[in-house]
Order: sequence, then structure tokens, then C-alpha cells
Amino acid sequence: MSSFLIFLAVIGALIIYVIGIYNSLVNLRNRVKNAFAQIDVQLTRRHDLIPNLVEAVKGYMKHERETLDAVIRARNSAVTDLDAAKADPSNAEAIRKLGESEGALGAALGRLFALSEAYPDLKANQNMMQFQEELSSTENKVAFARQAFNDSVMTYNNKVENFPNNIVAGMFRFDAASFLEIDAEETRAVPNVSFT
Repeated sequence: MSSFLIFLAVIGALIIYVIGIYNSLVNLRNRVKNAFAQIDVQLTRRHDLIPNLVEAVKGYMKHERETLDAVIRARNSAVTDLDAAKADPSNAEAIRKLGESEGALGAALGRLFALSEAYPDLKANQNMMQFQEELSSTENKVAFARQAFNDSVMTYNNKVENFPNNIVAGMFRFDAASFLEIDAEETRAVPNVSFT
């Protein structure tokens, strides 16, 4: 009888231990989702600024239609990938694709701003100066939000991959999340969008 009680106590302790690991994995996964929500806010703001920027530039850069179209295509791709990543921020493939599309968007914006240097009236335009300030501010906020997200991902992944947590994580399908990395060199730093 006493060995049966000891057996039940061990099983009970094991169940409580597994529940504790499971709950901590859920909490950390939710932190990843919350951190991604901050990225979502900033990237959405960035994506919303781009059509207005393109409209402001169109009148000045009539011969640069290909560049303007590339910016809009890259923006639309980034919006689509953001929506996919928003559905499950712990999905490594969705985060990887978002990083690639944001890199492409940054590269397209970099080409647009490089071309805009050839248009003195555009550089002096008040709307362009306002877009410059808003984009620079947004890029800084994206960088901070991305760092917070990547920190949350690292904490979550450590919990998922450490023993014996990895056993519980595997049983309940807690997969490792992916860091948000922006592939294009142009987007690793805040772009220089000076119009003065």
C-alpha cells in the first residue's frame, strides 16, 4: 500500500512538473506574439506611409515609373507577408519570408531615395521632408521592436530546446520560433533619406 502511495505521489509530482513546463512554454510563446504585435504596428505604419510617398514623388519623377512600381510591388509583398506572419509569429517560415520582403522593400526605397537626389525641387518639397522624418522615426521604432521580438524568440527557443523542456515541447508541438532578420544590407541601418 505504501509503495502504491509513493507511486501516486511520484506520478502526481511528474504531472505537476509537466504542467509547469507547459504553462511556461505558453507564456513565452505569448510573449513572442506580443513582441511581434509591436513590430506589426511599426511595419503597418511604414507600409501606410509608402503609397503617400510614391504619390508625392510621382509628379517629380515622371521618367522613373519602373522604380515607383518596384516600390509599390515590394510594399504589397511586405504587407502580404506581414499578414501571414501576424497569423502565427512563431512560424519560422512566415518570419523568414517577412524578413526577405522587408529587405526587398528597403532596397526598393533605397533606390527611390537615391534617384530622388537628381530632382532638386523634390528634395525641397515640404511633404518629402515630412515623409523623411516619419520614415526615419518609423525605421528606428522598427529596429527597437525587432530587437525586443528577437529577444523574446531567444528566450522562448531556449525554453523549447532545453532538456527536459524539449520533451514536453515536442509532446505538445511547441516548435522553435525564428528571428526576424532583414536580409538586405540597405535595411540593416536606418536609411539616409535626406532631401536637403
